[in-house]
Amino acid sequence: MTTGKVDGLTPEYVHFDPFSDEFFNDPFATYRQLRDRAPVYHSTQYDFWALSRYEDVADAMRDHETYSSTKGVTLDHFIDPDAMIPEGVIIMMDPPTHTRMRSLVNKVFTPRSIAKLEPMIRSIIESAAKTVDVASFDVVEDFSARFPVEIITTMLGVPPEGRQQIRHWLDALLEREPGNISTTPAGRKAAITMWKYYYDLVGKKRANPQDDMMTRLTEVEVEREDGTTTRLDDVEIAAFASLLGGAGAETVTKLIASAAVVFAHNREQWQELRRDRSLVPAAFEELLRYEGPSQYDIRWSNVDVELHGEVIPKHKPVMLINGSATRDERKFADPDRFDIHRGHSGHNLGFGYGIHSCLGAALARMEGRIAIDVMLDLIPEYEIDVAGLERVKMPNVFGWGRVPVHARHVSGGLNQPRKGMD
Repeated sequence: MTTGKVDGLTPEYVHFDPFSDEFFNDPFATYRQLRDRAPVYHSTQYDFWALSRYEDVADAMRDHETYSSTKGVTLDHFIDPDAMIPEGVIIMMDPPTHTRMRSLVNKVFTPRSIAKLEPMIRSIIESAAKTVDVASFDVVEDFSARFPVEIITTMLGVPPEGRQQIRHWLDALLEREPGNISTTPAGRKAAITMWKYYYDLVGKKRANPQDDMMTRLTEVEVEREDGTTTRLDDVEIAAFASLLGGAGAETVTKLIASAAVVFAHNREQWQELRRDRSLVPAAFEELLRYEGPSQYDIRWSNVDVELHGEVIPKHKPVMLINGSATRDERKFADPDRFDIHRGHSGHNLGFGYGIHSCLGAALARMEGRIAIDVMLDLIPEYEIDVAGLERVKMPNVFGWGRVPVHARHVSGGLNQPRKGMD
């Protein structure tokens, strides 16, 4: 619950449990209560604090001195004594270490660098689409889960036979049982197996260099805090690879699955996209705002923070709920309405903000735009088996685990020349 006064008003009771079925299935009504009644929320159940309004979340994301990233990535890292906390990953670093480590891979993910990969990315996505039986298929298992991991692991240098296995290990690692904060036994086993796989692969890259990201990471040098310059060791490179592989596999997978569900409820906008593919980039941004796969970031308060009449004590976990911020009516008009024509201003917090803004945002945007373009031809008209829909139950990863669909007959009137996609 929350205590004290907020904006001069005594807040009503609000209960927010990020390990509950309610959170996994539909957190948006709770988010509205948080924004209206408890924008600085304290959970007595788990002893964390949470910010839910756009301006508060954006300000905290860019203030790395007040809100540190070094203590954990998801809430269970702070409250589970047996949590599996990753080591050596840049999302758990503050400057100057973060600045040095991120510089090693920044050039790989610039918009210009990603643009050069478009033929490879489109080829992989179109190949995934060709395996789909549109009469009846699962958007997740048969399409959206297949190509993102294929793309990012190809960039990393994972051999073809290991790429889809990475996805299955990640799914097991992230899966949670409702009401249970801990990683499942299967998830722990998957995490250890995946880590060993990447670690062993680094050794193979050193012995047999290839034209891929992991090989390049074995060759770069980094300045250490003591002023010395050394190469990255195998543990550091494995940490990089596991982070990039995980983030690259999950985001677009969930966003494209959500696209299928959202557009099923907004058919007229789907048909608009069919007629004018130049609207696809805006549609991707609106999907990210409306139902982004990342729902929160976690920080650690370095100092006491006074906000809206409340004081967040120092040395406490602070949840920055970007999934709520992007539905904030103080920032977006009619925020619960999906609209591909919405004019976006400022920062789309679905990819973070500040020094920890998503390293792979340009890659995710390109994958998402191409995937939507391909889906418009794959299933120009379709129905969803609502009874078969199933949400994932993962910390900080929001979206669908199952989206069964089947294509409908397309009337001739819609088979017309289309405007190109930017």
